[in-house]
Amino acid sequence: MCQNIFNILKSQRFITNFNQSLKFITNYSNISSKGAMANLEKAKKLAAYQAVDNHIENGDIIGIGSGSTVIYVVERLAQRVQAEKLIISCVPTSFQARQLVIKHKLTLTNLDINPKLNVCIDGADEVDSNLNLIKGGGGCLLQEKVVASCADKLIIVADYTKNSCKLGDQYKKGIPIEVAPMAYVPIKRVLESKYKGQFVLRMAVNKAGPVVTDNGNFILDWKDFDQNLPWEQVNSEIMLIPGVVDTGLFIKMAHKAYFGMNDGTVAVQES
Repeated sequence: MCQNIFNILKSQRFITNFNQSLKFITNYSNISSKGAMANLEKAKKLAAYQAVDNHIENGDIIGIGSGSTVIYVVERLAQRVQAEKLIISCVPTSFQARQLVIKHKLTLTNLDINPKLNVCIDGADEVDSNLNLIKGGGGCLLQEKVVASCADKLIIVADYTKNSCKLGDQYKKGIPIEVAPMAYVPIKRVLESKYKGQFVLRMAVNKAGPVVTDNGNFILDWKDFDQNLPWEQVNSEIMLIPGVVDTGLFIKMAHKAYFGMNDGTVAVQES
C-alpha cells in the first residue's frame, strides 16, 4: 500500500512538473509572438515615417491609402503639420482612412474638388521584384486604385514580410477581384475556365453572408494562381469580363516602395 501511495505521489509530481513546463512553453510562445508583432509594427512605422519625410511638401494634395501601415503615415503627417505648419489636404481611399484623417485633424478633400494629386501613399499586401502589387486584402481596392491613378506618384509603405520576388510567394490570401453582386457566379465560371486556381467568394466574419465593399460590391479571391502569368495581360483580360469592377493587381503603378526591415533599417525599391 505504501508503494501505491508513493507511485501516486510520484505521478502527481510528474503531472505538476509537466503542467508547469507546459505553462512556461505557452508563456514563452506568447512572449515570442508579441515580440514578433512589435517588430512588425516598428518596421511599418519606420517605412511610413521615411516615406512621408521624403515625399510630402507644403501645399501637397495627398492620397491616403488604407491598412495597418497607413496609420503611421497619417500619424507622421499630423506631426509634420504641427511642427512645420504644413498646409496639406488629404483624399482618403476608404472609411478607415477618412476616420484617421479626421482623428488627426488633417484637412479632408475629395476627387470632385481635387482630381489631381501630388502623391498617394498606400500599403500593399505584396510587392514583387517589378513593383507590381497585390492590394485589396482589406476590401478597398477600387477606391485605392482610383485615388492612386489620380496621383503623380504612388508610394508604397510596408514591412519586410510584404517584399517578394513573385506575387504569391508570401501572400496566400489571393488576388482580390471586385465584382457586381448579380454577376459573381457568371464571372466565377468565366475565370475558372480561363485560369488555374480557385476563385472564392470572400465571406464576412461578423455578419452572415459575403463581404460587401464600400461600393456595395462582392469580392472573389483568386487563390493558388500560377505565379508566372503575364500580369499586365491577365489584368486587362479580367477587366474585360462584364460585371468585373476592378482587380487587386496594381501593375506599373507604384513609383517607389519603402520596406521597414527587421534590423531597424528601411529598404527602398524603385521602378
